[in-house]
Order: sequence, then C-alpha cells, then structure tokens
Amino acid sequence: MPDSVSSFVAVIGAGPAGLMAAEQLSAAGQAVHVYDAMPSVGRKFLLAGRGGLNLTHSEPPALFASRYGARQAGIAPWLARFGADAVRAWAEGLGVGTFVGTSGRVFPTDMKAAPLLRAWLHRLRAAGVQFHMRHRWRGWQGEDTLVFDTPAGEATAQPAATVLALGGGSWARLGSDGAWVPLLEARGVPVLPLQPANCGFDVAGRSPGASAESRRDFLKELLGRGPAPAGGWTPHFVERFAGQPFKSVAITFAGSDGRSFARRGEFVATATGVEGSLVYAASALLRDEIAAQGAATFHLDLLPDRTPERVLAEVRHPRGARSLSSHLKSRLGLDGIKAGVLHELLDKDAMANPEVLAAAIKALPITVTAPRPLDEAISTAGGVPFEALDAHLMLAALPGVFCAGEMLDWEAPTGGYLLTACMASGVAAAQGALAFLGKRALGKT
Repeated sequence: MPDSVSSFVAVIGAGPAGLMAAEQLSAAGQAVHVYDAMPSVGRKFLLAGRGGLNLTHSEPPALFASRYGARQAGIAPWLARFGADAVRAWAEGLGVGTFVGTSGRVFPTDMKAAPLLRAWLHRLRAAGVQFHMRHRWRGWQGEDTLVFDTPAGEATAQPAATVLALGGGSWARLGSDGAWVPLLEARGVPVLPLQPANCGFDVAGRSPGASAESRRDFLKELLGRGPAPAGGWTPHFVERFAGQPFKSVAITFAGSDGRSFARRGEFVATATGVEGSLVYAASALLRDEIAAQGAATFHLDLLPDRTPERVLAEVRHPRGARSLSSHLKSRLGLDGIKAGVLHELLDKDAMANPEVLAAAIKALPITVTAPRPLDEAISTAGGVPFEALDAHLMLAALPGVFCAGEMLDWEAPTGGYLLTACMASGVAAAQGALAFLGKRALGKT
C-alpha cells in the first residue's frame, strides 16, 4: 500500500477499462496503484474470451460509432482517441496477432483471452504499476481518503487522482456487483438504475391448457389484431428444444416509442425463453418496451430467404398422404426447432389453415414479458450519466475522480463494441486525470 499522501493515481477496478487507464497513466510517467476486490485481475475479461475473445469489429468507423445508440455523441470522442484500429495495434504490440472473422468481428489469432491478459499484465508490472488484490473499496473517509476492506483489515490511501472503473451490475461473482452505486450516491453523484443489457428474455408462449378463447386471441395477434396469451414454453418444447439455436432467421420489432429493429442472424431457445446474439441486438428496445407496456412482441421470420408468396404457395401445395410435418420439411425445409415453435405457438386449427400457417412462418409473433435477471446479463445499462461528468470523464461532484467503463450509462450490442468502448473510456479517463494533475501542478485547480 502506498503512503497515505502521494502523487500516485489510484485506479479502482482491474477490468479492461481500469487496466487501460493504468497503462496510459504509467506510460506518461505517473505512478499508478490498481485496486480490485477480486483475488485476480480481469476475471470477466477471461470469461468473455472463453469461447473466443471478440476484441473489436472491422466495420467502418461511422457504422461502428452508430452501434452506441443514444450515447453515440458522447462515445465518439473516446473512439477518436482509441478505436477499433487502435485496439488491433495495441494487441499486436503485446505480441498477439488478430484476424477478422466472417462476421467482421476481430479476434486474437489463437482466439484466447488468457495469453493476451498475461502479456498485458507483464507490461504493466514492468512499467511499475502496482496491484492490490482483495481490496474492496468502501468509499471515502473525509474528503479524499479512499477506504478498503482487505484480508488484513481496513486500509486507506490518499491519491492525487482516482479513476473508478468498477463495472456494471452483471456477473457479480466476477466482481461487477454494482456495490459502488450507494457509495457515489452518498457523495452527491446521480446514478441511473442498473438494467440488464445484451440479455435474454422470458417468453409468454401459449399455455398448454390454453382455452379456445385464448387461442382465438393468439390468432388475432398473429394477424396484428390483439395481444398474445401468456404461459411460457410448454414442458414438451423445453424438453426437446431448450438450448437449440434458431439459425438463419430474422426478427423485426416495432416499439410503441417509434423505434424499430430488423436483422437477420440466430438466437437460442432457453428453458424460459430466448437469448443469443440476435436477441441481444434487440434487447435494449425489448427491455424498454416491457418497461413501458408490460410486454414486447417481436416477429420471427423462419425463412427470410423465401417470399411470403412462395411460402404460401408451398404450404398450399397438395400433400397427399404425407403428414403436415413431412410436407413442411420437404417443401420448405422446416423441421427441428423451426417446426417445433410453430407447433408450440399455433393450435391445430391454425396449423391446418394454409393462410395462417404461411403468415406465421414469415412473421411468428413471440411475446416476451421480462428480461432475465441482471446478474445473467452480458452487460448493463444505467449507471453514472454522462451529464454528471465533464468532457474528460471527471465527476462534477468530485473533482479529481474520473469514471470509465461499464459503470457509465451506455450500452452496445455484442460484437466487440463493448470491449472497445470500455478500453477507449479508460484511455479518455486517464488522459483526463493527467490533464487534471497538470493543471493542479500549475496551480490552476
């Protein structure tokens, strides 16, 4: 632990945003001490790389920046300093090559997070960055003394500036538990409620004991004339299809607030609903619609390469002695989970009606009633609003304290956008801290 009063900068949080802030600060000759409640560094970073670390995305800068939605204007300056190309150059500088996958996403050549993290930590330690693990931040004592709980008892430190990179509220077991929220609120910092982002949802489905009236309501919804019934996936559907993907599909969504979504891709059926990349991409709109209206309905196109007219013609084609399932498989290639979800959500009358069935194949309404719990989400929305920060990410209520990463109120889809912006915000916060210290040295603060 450093002396109680020093010229060092404290970075609280040893995830990508905090580590990038530490790197920028140490490269400028600043003494840096990194604190984290966990026993080791970068736990969520390592988990994100378990199936192949998606560092960033190769799409053009303007399109890349658009992925940040309502916060695009605030995040654009970060990306101007440290965008997708800078992420790739940074990895190369650590001896880790990258490549662009078929989706445009950028990965380390070996797809792994651990070698990259090891090389990064080696460089940080060589630059003099000191790490203090199992140090859980408890807030401030007095005006500017940081207080930590440690295995050895309470510890304090009084840095010249502080960068907070404490994460959001998802994956609490990896350190992102949102425990910082009341600590900042106690010092007059506004914090918006943390919400799940890039998350799965529970579905309404059709109850296995649905009445004739509820089935009629479902048909009205299919034709755009009413709400779908509640009920969730049936046990039969869960047993057969939970964990299986809907591949080569498209979903569309039109929210009551005028926002809309339309994209092709894939997602997965879960025991309670849906999750996966295509659902994550629409999750902010679905979440907000549920908050406003109590439920959200997106439409699933099971055959986006077929026109509605072609689908209807194939469904109407005489099937002779073949079962409907065999007919749909031979004429349209519909089987497995795609056929399963039709049987799940349509009753016998609807399945026997070519017009209704063809309409469902092209636009099957799926109603979701709740996002999955915060701790299951890949990331979170909410947190410290940009309006509480200056252009250098310093808190207006706490001069000398900067924020970075997912604890800020922004969100983005998966695809490398989350990690890139976290790292870029660490660069921005570090540069802000350096500017603050420079002004203070000149007697301007």
